[in-house]
Amino acid sequence: MPEYREKLWPSPWLFVIIALVIPASLLVFLPISLLVGVLTAAGLYLGSAALLVLASPTVTVSGGVLRAGKASIETRLLGEAVPFEDAEATLERGQRLDARAWMLLRGWVSPVVRVPLEDPTDPAPYWLVSSRRPQEMAAAINGSRRPASSN
Repeated sequence: MPEYREKLWPSPWLFVIIALVIPASLLVFLPISLLVGVLTAAGLYLGSAALLVLASPTVTVSGGVLRAGKASIETRLLGEAVPFEDAEATLERGQRLDARAWMLLRGWVSPVVRVPLEDPTDPAPYWLVSSRRPQEMAAAINGSRRPASSN
């Protein structure tokens, strides 16, 4: 069975954007104390960066199970996974999105993989998962859906 693992790390530009807490906190605290302003700015930036890193979900396909963040589902309950990139990915996340779909999306990861659910008891029609390597992820899901005898 094919295996796949991806951590959806934040993009570098996100760390540049959260650096805006530095001048904002300096603006507030410098009139009070230089030391307090610098310590607060450093603490807020490091804390924000740590939260971004710690909150980054992992997507894996292993042992016949797809795990996306804290959710998991057996691949035998899945339909054919389809990768989307560029404008098609934007449409999947927007105009084509079914409100009942289960999603693990990150704004800094544009491509997505759409995985239909074939479980009649599941109210979600499909999973939509962000991936920087959508072709590989879809191939791993589709490969693990097949019985071991057909590989």
